Amino acid sequence: MNHFTGWQSVARAYTAALLVCSALTHNHMKSAVMLGRTFLALGLFWLAMPASALTIYKYTDANGVVTYSDQAAPGARVFTFSDRMVEKLDSQVKLETRKHAGGETLVVRNDLFAPVDVELKLTGVQNAVGAPDKPIRWVLPPRSQIRLATLAPLDPSKPLKYTPKLRHALGDPRLLPKPYKYPLPWRGGPFRLTQGANGKYSHFTPKGRYAADIAMPEGTPIIAARGGMVVKIENAQSGRGNNPAGNFVRVLHDDGTMGVYLHLMKGSVSVGEGQRIEAGSLLARSGNTGNSTGPHLHFVVQSNVGLAVESIPFDFVQPVNSLPNFAVGGD
Repeated sequence: MNHFTGWQSVARAYTAALLVCSALTHNHMKSAVMLGRTFLALGLFWLAMPASALTIYKYTDANGVVTYSDQAAPGARVFTFSDRMVEKLDSQVKLETRKHAGGETLVVRNDLFAPVDVELKLTGVQNAVGAPDKPIRWVLPPRSQIRLATLAPLDPSKPLKYTPKLRHALGDPRLLPKPYKYPLPWRGGPFRLTQGANGKYSHFTPKGRYAADIAMPEGTPIIAARGGMVVKIENAQSGRGNNPAGNFVRVLHDDGTMGVYLHLMKGSVSVGEGQRIEAGSLLARSGNTGNSTGPHLHFVVQSNVGLAVESIPFDFVQPVNSLPNFAVGGD
């Protein structure tokens, strides 16, 4: 048996049960709510007992029925509350070494439809002229390339030796976010907020600290809350897949901020990378893909703070549990 410590742990346990409820079918909702009440009651009792972290286990039987418990059972797995965003950029931001008669030239190429903040550092340099003593920083425009260094051998009879390390992040850190209130990025509702800023289960990382999770039926139309350039999409993931973000759309706004819409339905993304969109444009339909505890939209606004993309605070123009008002908002 796992134990709680203090009222905060009790609240977290009860919230965990409520999150589990949102992922279950109607037939199992009643038992899930009872599980939540059980956690609360047990938590009150465990206040006086030795403290350790609460662990929730997830078990799926042969009939596909999902059970959540604080007791480990054969075949059960630890249920992890996480919602990390993973985007593979290495194939679109590359360091190329171009050899020639005079030595080697290091070129960084950006194939993305967004600027990229890059840093190149060389270590273990031997027999080289032209190697920078300090890391080279540059903001590379969309769909462009730049020469960052050219090295020549000090002794032409011996090879150049060095180890390059390239760091990069989406966006231009020199731009400052402009005040903007975001219209609700969906059609239909009203829906409810299931996890807000600084949520204890998945909204605690720099990328998602100020994100909002809104529970809604699968297939709900998701629209752009702000105009901009579509810079990255994923549209082919089924279920949990191998990307915690599931299917998503990333939109770069004119002030350098980015709006990201996660856990979208497979095959529903209706925009493409490099496409310019306006506020209110249909992006996709909501789903339950990636590391998701139930059908919902994960919406977050991010900015490059200097070789790191992080979540930043934002406000909706109206309460989440209301119908969208398409007459408000705008760049």
